[in-house]
Formats: sequence, C-alpha cells, structure tokens
Amino acid sequence: MLSVELDDLIKQIIKTKAESQTVEVKAAHGGTPKRLYDTLSSFSNQDGGGIIVFGLDEAQDFKPVGVYDLQDLQKKVTEQCNQMVPQVRAIFTIAEYEGANICSAEIPAVDITNRPCYYAGAGKVKGSYVRVGDADLPMTDYEIYNFESFKAHVHDDERPIERATLSLLRETDINNFILQMKINRPGFSKLSEDQIYELLSITRNTIPTLASVLNFGIYPQGLLPQLAITAIVVPGKTIGDITEDGIRFLDNKRIEGTLSEMLDEAIAFCKRNMKVQTIINPNSGKREDRVEYPMNAIRETILNALIHRDYSIYTEGTPIQICFFTDRLEIHSPGSLYGRMTVNDLGKARPDLRNPALATMSEFLLKTENRYSGIPTIRREMKEYGLPDPVFENKRNEFVVTLYNKQKAETKGTDENNDLISFCKTPKSRKEIAEHLGIQTIAFVTKEYIQPLVDAGKLTLTIPDKPKSKNQKYYSK
Repeated sequence: MLSVELDDLIKQIIKTKAESQTVEVKAAHGGTPKRLYDTLSSFSNQDGGGIIVFGLDEAQDFKPVGVYDLQDLQKKVTEQCNQMVPQVRAIFTIAEYEGANICSAEIPAVDITNRPCYYAGAGKVKGSYVRVGDADLPMTDYEIYNFESFKAHVHDDERPIERATLSLLRETDINNFILQMKINRPGFSKLSEDQIYELLSITRNTIPTLASVLNFGIYPQGLLPQLAITAIVVPGKTIGDITEDGIRFLDNKRIEGTLSEMLDEAIAFCKRNMKVQTIINPNSGKREDRVEYPMNAIRETILNALIHRDYSIYTEGTPIQICFFTDRLEIHSPGSLYGRMTVNDLGKARPDLRNPALATMSEFLLKTENRYSGIPTIRREMKEYGLPDPVFENKRNEFVVTLYNKQKAETKGTDENNDLISFCKTPKSRKEIAEHLGIQTIAFVTKEYIQPLVDAGKLTLTIPDKPKSKNQKYYSK
C-alpha cells in the first residue's frame, strides 16, 4: 500500500465511521495493542487478507490520535505475527494525517493449503478465527475440518457406513451400474467383483460407502436419517409469516429415498407449489401454461445440492432445505463451497470435486453430464424466463441459491425508492440497506435497488473510484 492509498483509506474510515470485512482499526496511542491474534488469524484465513490501521480511535468516533512510537509498534506487531502458524508477514505503511502518525499493517491471505492460520499459544482449535463483517469469530469445528479435509484429499462420500451391509443395498441396481461401467470402460471386465466394488467406491474394505447407500440403498435414511430434503411453502417473505387462519406452512414435506428418488420427489413438490400462468407463445402464437420458475433451473439447483453438499459427520445431521416464499425460492445446501472455489468462480472455473464417487455415479444414475454445466444452465434459464439473475451465497455453514420471481422485480415503487433515499441521508452499507428493506440477499438488493438509484443520481458512493469495494457505502445528497 502506498502512503497516498493509506491516506484515502483513513478518510474513508473517518467518513463512514466503521470497520469492515477487510479493515480493523486500533488506537495504539498508548502502546501496541496486546492481542492482535484474532484479527491476524481471521484476515489470514480469508481470500484477499485485510488491513489493520493503527492510530484511529474508534471510541472517539475514529478520531486520528496517532501512534505512540512507529518503530516500536512495527517491532511488536511483527513479534505477534511470528506467534502465528504459519507465521504472518505483515506489510507496513506510514502516513501523516492531520498531524498524527498513522500506520497500517497489510495482512496477506494464507494459501488455502496452509489454512487455518492460528495463534500458536491457543492451538488450532481455539486459536483459529474467521472474519464476519467487522468481527473476528472463533472458527467452528466444521470450518477447521473443511480446510483439513481439502488438504488431505478426504472425500466423505467414500467413507464406509459401519452399520451398512450389502443386503441393505439394491443388488439389481448395482449390477446395472457395474454393467454400464464395463461397457464404457472395458478394463473393468478384467477385474474381480470385489475389486470392482472397491474401485467404484461401492464398498470400502468390504463395507458399503455413503455414496452407495445414498444411491443403491433400499432405505438410505434408515442408516443416515437426516440426509434427506425438507421442503416448505411459506405464506409470506420470511419464516414465521402466517396466513389469516394462523397457518405457518402452506405445504410441508420431508423427502427421503435414494438421490434419484429424492430428486424426482423434490421436483414434483416444486411443480405443485408453483403458480401457473397462461401466456401466448411469441413464436407459435399458441396459448401455453408457464410455471413460476424454469424447471430446468430448479432441477439443476436441487441436483447440485444433492451431489455437491457436504457429507461429513459435521453436517450429516442437516438436511437440504427447499423454501418457497411469495417472492423467491431458496435452496439451502449444508456446507460451504469446497476448496479454492469462490462465488465469483461459479460456472467459470473448474471446481475441486468434494464428492467424486457421487459425481461418477450420478452420470449413470441421474443422467447428469458432470461437466460443470449446472451453474451456467441455471443462469441461462432464468435469463430466458425474463427473471432476475440467480443469487449464490456462500455462508459459514451452508451454500444458498435464491431464485426470484417476476413479482419481486416489479414491486419497487416510488414510495419505496423515496424511503430508501431518506434512509441513506447518512452513509449506509449494502448490508444495512438490505436489512432496512427486509431482504436477505445483499447481491439482489445491490442490483435491483441500489444500482438503479446510483445510475439515476439519487445515491452517491463513498468510494467512487472503487464501486465494488467491500467497504462501499451509499448516501443521498
């Protein structure tokens, strides 16, 4: 970071009076803060790292108070960096602002193969942190396991299910699968049955795997009760909304069976709960019935959840969730994105496979292409339907896909815009605006509410030269 960039960052912090996902503020006029480990860990564990700014006092409205001793501060911060595993290499920048010496420490992201970065004095379990907004929170056991399993190439779909036996699997379905694999891959014909079972991950050391139980099990949920789908229809925009008669769910179903059976039943659930309208086909001129959301997009979303969800012991108690609201459809998949994949990479980069055995079986059993075409298909189908782009959210313990219907895109009126403009008399973040509107998906709020007002000159950016900055706020003149 250059001194001029630090100067701009200081101005931004003072104007917005807030820390952020990538910025932490410390006073440091009375000495070096004694405990930076939490922030060093959380910044190191997120893509893009973060910046600690010393010399602004949050307790005094982020007033510049300066640093007690620039040289000593850098020395003692470096000493704390050396207590991290792996060690953190901070990059320092100094600038003078309103007569006060300000120092920043850029904390680079640690490569995913070296995460989690943690404080050696507390150990990996208690010394690993993650950044959530402007807070440093302890990592959960699952988050730590997610990094460790990726490094060790552990695939939970291949783990043996101790209570399972071959007698609980559908022999005919297994034989059909093996026959198809022999046709496609002639080399399999030269192997014994036991070898084939092991190489196809049907068994591991003669015990059926999670993948085979979910694909060939007579009743998979007898062994894995929560590896199912729960589907609900809410009579409103948030969980808890009820009808005038006090009904909480218009439809509520638990979907069980093999992956193939759950996919079919989930699609049937969605079909019967979608609004249907009659339209005139512009090409043929014929009247056609059209459901609320494109079925191909729904199928791909549910299929992705079944194949790519996390199947570790940390999430096996959590089912996939399908939630219909009046303005959107949400599909919640247990577990965050796997490996190096980010939301921005979806549909563009080749992902690391979390469940390779399930992916291979699905090509035959679920008639999937397994060519990473699911996300592009969802986006294309929504666009062709004239609906807003799908929204993908990678959260700490789940991955959420949200499909908005046309009704939502048409509900923004003048009164709502005027209310938002009034709310932004003081700078507000995307999250604050979303909470004000009562909408959970920040990306959707940015595209459908904030950006149109920015384009119309009704809202102004606090960081105009970096419109996509995580620290961006918006205000009305």
